[in-house]
Amino acid sequence: MTRNELIACEQCDLLQLGAPPAAGNALRCRRCRAELRRGHSNGPEYALAFTCASLVLLVISNVFPIVGLALNGHVVNTTLAGAVRMLYEFGTWPLALLVGLTTIVMPVLQTLAMLWLLLPMHFGRVPWRAAEGFRIFQLARPWGMTEVLILGLLVALVKLAHIAKVVPGTALWSFVALMLLLAAAAATFDPHEVWTRITAKRGAHAWQLPPIRVRHNAVTASAYGLALCEECGLLVKQPGGAGHHVCPRCKTRLHQRKPASLSRTWAFLVAAMVLYIPANLLPVMDTSSLFGTQKDTIMSGVVYLWVSGSWPLALLVFIASIAVPMLKIIGLAYLTLSTQLRSQWLLGQRTRIYRAIELVGRWSMLDIYVITMLVALVQFQALATIKAGPASIAFGAVVVLTLFAAMSFDPRLMWDALETNRVHSE
Repeated sequence: MTRNELIACEQCDLLQLGAPPAAGNALRCRRCRAELRRGHSNGPEYALAFTCASLVLLVISNVFPIVGLALNGHVVNTTLAGAVRMLYEFGTWPLALLVGLTTIVMPVLQTLAMLWLLLPMHFGRVPWRAAEGFRIFQLARPWGMTEVLILGLLVALVKLAHIAKVVPGTALWSFVALMLLLAAAAATFDPHEVWTRITAKRGAHAWQLPPIRVRHNAVTASAYGLALCEECGLLVKQPGGAGHHVCPRCKTRLHQRKPASLSRTWAFLVAAMVLYIPANLLPVMDTSSLFGTQKDTIMSGVVYLWVSGSWPLALLVFIASIAVPMLKIIGLAYLTLSTQLRSQWLLGQRTRIYRAIELVGRWSMLDIYVITMLVALVQFQALATIKAGPASIAFGAVVVLTLFAAMSFDPRLMWDALETNRVHSE
């Protein structure tokens, strides 16, 4: 962006002019304070460096053992892929699929997608099939949860230290570095800036907005017949007539609002509410040892950490595994219901609630990763073994369903109540 640009806010649809933000600064919406643009200095170049380093660490993290457990001369080591395989062999294949996707597949896809886009640009070329590369990046970014995995490993190590001697592996330190590099790569990778450079090489004349005439009381993009592409962020004029329309830049189908947003959000929420009960009442982990069999729920795991003196981790697990899923369900139900009722009450606060739900939703996976590590490492035959319980699958489904619910909800629908009021007042 080299001059003032017409921008539509992704969260309230307010149409506004934005000046290029300086490096390190952010341009925010005047109405809902959502971030519109962030200024970067040589963003794609830094992103490419971080992405290349992340690719190397991804290989190390998935090849070498994460951690080992030594008891009476018997040592059990596991890699991340080995932990996923152990879940599958014990019959909890839905959990194995979820852990494998969020800790191995999605981080790899996100890294490869960024390389796909950034490497050709570094050599002055337009990326081949750039739109597909961006779709892969947008698909993988919300589901790569390396930072949550690290916290899960920390909690698992505290629990394991009471059982046997813990031997940190090469991949453990590699994952810590990978977490930092992936965060740095994501922070410096600005899709808008990358698309701007690609557009400059292709010629931008075909994607520029035609002049629009100022209308009385019209303040949103939809009021002017404009649509914001959900994939590449291009603001385009919706053509007249029936049928489906696609973005001229990335060929994604255009919608002024997410299709069936409220009904899909309710469907995911109701399913999450139903599964939240068995997720907290049924055993999440089955432990067999010389002293008998013990079945632990999520809450009993929190109590164990608290009694053993690890109260900060107990508080962390309680917030991530019990409080956050419940608050997400309540928060999304409140947002969806108030939007259906076309309430204009506290729109700014409701938008901030939506942003908070998007931010914290992924951290509910913490307990799933703790279970994964314990199942993989505590396999000492007759001495002690741990298996994932039925609640682990239900809890994983709750996390996924609430994430889908947050993705389905369109916050612009909240602000549409104001536009209806403007139309009636004319």
